[in-house]
Amino acid sequence: MTMLPAPADMPAFQPDSFIVSDVLPSPSFDERVGGAPDIILLHYTGMQSGEAALRRLTTAESKVSAHYVVFEDGRIVQCVPEEKRAWHAGVSFWAGETDINSRSIGIEVVNPGHEFGYQNFPLRQIAAVISLCKSIMTRYIVSSDRVLAHSDVAPSRKQDPGEKFPWELLHESGIGHWVRPARTNVDGVKLHPGDRGDAVARLQRMLAAYGYGIEETGQYDDTTRDVVIAFQRHFRQARVDGVADPSTQLTLRTLSDTRPRKTG
Repeated sequence: MTMLPAPADMPAFQPDSFIVSDVLPSPSFDERVGGAPDIILLHYTGMQSGEAALRRLTTAESKVSAHYVVFEDGRIVQCVPEEKRAWHAGVSFWAGETDINSRSIGIEVVNPGHEFGYQNFPLRQIAAVISLCKSIMTRYIVSSDRVLAHSDVAPSRKQDPGEKFPWELLHESGIGHWVRPARTNVDGVKLHPGDRGDAVARLQRMLAAYGYGIEETGQYDDTTRDVVIAFQRHFRQARVDGVADPSTQLTLRTLSDTRPRKTG
């Protein structure tokens, strides 16, 4: 493990996990509000290189940061101590909460993203993400349905980590809530942007109950389309089009029926 030179206004710190390869402190952090983090939030870096992303995440002028950056070769760099509040989620919402930064640990997965030639995530990189998530889950109580995508908590602004991120592999390793999506050729009623009525209201109600930031209006508006796209990027990746087809609706229903019950 390497302790890289820290910015002048950010003291070096010891990593929270032995699997961290390097520590490069970011000055962009503050104190958490509330209790211990109970969300793991996954991003892609969305820049042309991992090194460029790491520079941005550790430069004061950018005012953004994440706890961890995971490179394509599996190298893990920690930039903010887990006890601190990193600035990665932005304006966001999940299950009634708006200060997602205070509730979460942010992991940036190096990938150029949709803007710079979205790529598959190497298995070695995903293995490192899985190991890192497991390490975090030894220190905090993170329910499986609170391992989330950036697009889940900010569906109108963000696409990451996107429809190529292998959530199924994480689930097979005990990380995250996931079910096998319904086939895209299932017969049934499709709900489209512009539709109105009780079926749209039921869709919105189920999405909101799962955690998404959506109101039950009965109108398939732009916000509803954005949330459906975010849902598809995470849970029904075969077709991401913002149309709530039977496959999307059945997958959502199965997720809702199988989500872990809250205790305490």
